[in-house]
Amino acid sequence: MNEEIQPSPVLNPQSPIPLYRQLADILSGKIRSGQYRPGDRIASEIEMARVYGIGRPTARQATESLIRKGLLTRKRGAGTFVQKAPKEVDLFSLGGTLASFQKKGVAIRTEILHVMRMVLVPPDAGHPFSGAQAYYFSRLSYADANPVLIEDIYLHAALFSGIDRIDLAGRSLSQAVEEVFFMRPTSGKQLFRAMHPSRSQAKQLQIPIEMPILSVQRFLHFPQADNAVYSILTCRTDRFDFSQFLGGVGYENTGIL
Repeated sequence: MNEEIQPSPVLNPQSPIPLYRQLADILSGKIRSGQYRPGDRIASEIEMARVYGIGRPTARQATESLIRKGLLTRKRGAGTFVQKAPKEVDLFSLGGTLASFQKKGVAIRTEILHVMRMVLVPPDAGHPFSGAQAYYFSRLSYADANPVLIEDIYLHAALFSGIDRIDLAGRSLSQAVEEVFFMRPTSGKQLFRAMHPSRSQAKQLQIPIEMPILSVQRFLHFPQADNAVYSILTCRTDRFDFSQFLGGVGYENTGIL
């Protein structure tokens, strides 16, 4: 199938989401659904501009964003084509971690501890957002009805502007970030430490305060900024061993052993 435009959703110029992003979402949705398959040529920018009632630069901005994501490729003189989807990895911890639990046949549910909101991060030499504003989000994961993992996540205030308006219930954070902000981490760093939980952590994980836990500091780097996402994982290890490999595209997340 090449370049034919079917009846399409109307772009909303009143939406706070830019028109190019709306169009990119439509195109990526068609790719994910299989309406556009690898190797298909999509409509030209001129044709998309006509169908969606936008300027050609807006259409180009949409296709450029999908080229950067690896969903499309442009061939000089031939057009823009759908790429074969690269092997991708969910670097955003909890979504990937939960998937790993599920792969092991372990029932998982999550509880929101703090909804996504902007906070002023207190001074902390080890925190990439020390003394600055950042979005903050926290949730607790249960495996087989037992609390096993607390995740505190901080996101760059400017790069992820408006993320607090996204409904993350039952949704991978990394998926939301990629679909809405067209951002994907390229690398990361993790620091591991065995420690005793705080009283609140012990209460949330339902363990004695004397029981050691695994604390993981995770720094995710994006093309736009290093350390754009920082998270602290607090893991109860009496029931599971946790392992995870970090990398860019091609990363394989094992989650648990």
